[in-house]
Amino acid sequence: MALPAALLDVDGTLVDTNYHHAVAWFRAFAQHGFVLPVWRIHRHMGMGGDQLVATLLSEEVEERHGDAIRAAETALYLQLIGEVAALRGARELLLELHRRGHTTVLVSSAKDAEVQHYLELLDARGLADGWTTSADVEATKPQPDLVRAALERAGTETGVMVGDSTWDCIAARNAGVETVALLTGGFSEEELREAGAVAVFSSLDELRERLDETPLVPS
Repeated sequence: MALPAALLDVDGTLVDTNYHHAVAWFRAFAQHGFVLPVWRIHRHMGMGGDQLVATLLSEEVEERHGDAIRAAETALYLQLIGEVAALRGARELLLELHRRGHTTVLVSSAKDAEVQHYLELLDARGLADGWTTSADVEATKPQPDLVRAALERAGTETGVMVGDSTWDCIAARNAGVETVALLTGGFSEEELREAGAVAVFSSLDELRERLDETPLVPS
């Protein structure tokens, strides 16, 4: 039986970026006169930047300031990117998926320069069969476009999403794909399951050790 493609979210799943992004968004909003509690921003990590401003503030703010806030967040995050580390077990999971014969696609809506940085950080170029960037979609999570683009990269209609946020789960569900979720992004097991995750693991190491219990291994 053919193995489903492994569609691996990057931010918060393979690399520990959620809180760096939350701080960068906080500072970007503040630069434009909007001071939001960081916890509220964190609850939206995993949602694409094209959706986030209107969701946290309003359509009016998005229309007037959205592009400028996003540009500020990108610049502010790049000041922090040197502090980002791969999550424990990330490369080992990539190695195991490669060993088992999965087609593996890294799923990201980040700019190409950020994705290239993560590929180097994970030493993933010889293990991933492809990856996505912001250039591949018009609408990001929770819309299904990014998951569908990843399936296209994988050359299949069958895949399993591995993610860390409720937005990963919702985007995958909207694309007709099951999600295996991790607690590494700061979302609870209950939240992830309510968003559609079929299994939740505490770490990448636990996921790797229990791959046979997930939809990545056909029954």
